[in-house]
Amino acid sequence: MVRKLIEIALHNRFIVLVAAACLFAWGIYSVRQNPVDAIPDLSENQVIVFTEWMGQSPQLIEDQITYPLVSNLQGMPKVKNIRGTSMFGMSFVYVTFEDNVDVYWARTRVLERLNYAQRLLPPGITPTLGPDGTGVGHIFWYTLDAKKMDLGEQRALQDWYIKFALQTVPGVAEVASFGGFEKQYQLIIDPVKLQYYNITLMDVMNKVKANNNDVGGRKFEMSDMAYIIRGLGYIKNKADIENVAVGNNKGVPIRVKDVGSVQMGGDLRLGIFDQNGEGEVVGGIVVMRYGENADKVIRAVKAKMADVQKGLPEGVTFHTAYDRSTLIEEAIQSIKGTLIEQLAAVSLVVIIFLLHWRSAIIILIQLPISVAVSFILLQAFGLSSNIMSLTGIALAIGVVVDDGIVMVENAYRHLSDEQLKREAQ
Repeated sequence: MVRKLIEIALHNRFIVLVAAACLFAWGIYSVRQNPVDAIPDLSENQVIVFTEWMGQSPQLIEDQITYPLVSNLQGMPKVKNIRGTSMFGMSFVYVTFEDNVDVYWARTRVLERLNYAQRLLPPGITPTLGPDGTGVGHIFWYTLDAKKMDLGEQRALQDWYIKFALQTVPGVAEVASFGGFEKQYQLIIDPVKLQYYNITLMDVMNKVKANNNDVGGRKFEMSDMAYIIRGLGYIKNKADIENVAVGNNKGVPIRVKDVGSVQMGGDLRLGIFDQNGEGEVVGGIVVMRYGENADKVIRAVKAKMADVQKGLPEGVTFHTAYDRSTLIEEAIQSIKGTLIEQLAAVSLVVIIFLLHWRSAIIILIQLPISVAVSFILLQAFGLSSNIMSLTGIALAIGVVVDDGIVMVENAYRHLSDEQLKREAQ
């Protein structure tokens, strides 16, 4: 069989050369299209269901949320296992599917079950799906360098401007904010005054909620003109909350400022984010979408950050805390250097030991073609170019070189023997 293949190749050299050129071109295309990452994605194919019920104990979360969700999510097709975790105020359910299942098909099936399980949960509790990323999807971390702004202002800038801009980058599944304080209006109520005016705390809460709203009216026509009537009631500052009426005393309205005070503060938090022991910072984590090219997404994020930088307040800049593209580029440069070194070493070995430049060219030609075919297979099986796959290619180059040297040396020896026989005759 091998002898027949060799004969066919020798009698059809042009076709073999064209096929080799096509494989090499296809390999170059696959190199450009293949996702590039630093580490292989070995995480499971899972969908995360997150439910928040603040202030509740882990036992109550387990009984009222985690158990109903886990029990109703069972029985879905192509599911390997389902795990639930309950903690203070939060519930996590991990639905792991088989490896060959499309991640978006899996998310759709989980959403179908969640629509049915919604009726079993406490009123006002809505489970949500986690981002369509993987366990190695955290590709870029950044912090804000804003010495003239407090942590609350930095967090507001991150949540309401920077985050929304970076989420528009193709391939980004989520931009998770961390650090700082989430701004909120805080009402400090005096219980003695509530008792004096015979007002309950729930009355204050309901009145403030009801007054923070826009309402619509009907159309009013006058003098052949139509006017749309609506009431503007959204709260814009502390004074609006202080003037909200929560009751009356003998016809005199009782306002929030009569029973307490209003201040701007930060929401409660369970920890802080410190950078190198130099103090707290505010920033974000860019999560890559499933199956995207990490290097390409990071470049797009950096380009978007350069545009966002133009609209930031004076003195506010980005600081990169983690950038996976550095590791990716170093891995690619390493494999390129290894390939060049091996090509040079093989050329010297073949030329020195065989003293035949045509044999060296034969071996050198097969190396790039073999590498190109490797990238074709990576692209076909949906594998990314990472440290593991590139290292495997680098190790395989040595085997390819050894095979080439053995085959060329063997052919060279047989041709020499045949030539000596002819000369002896």
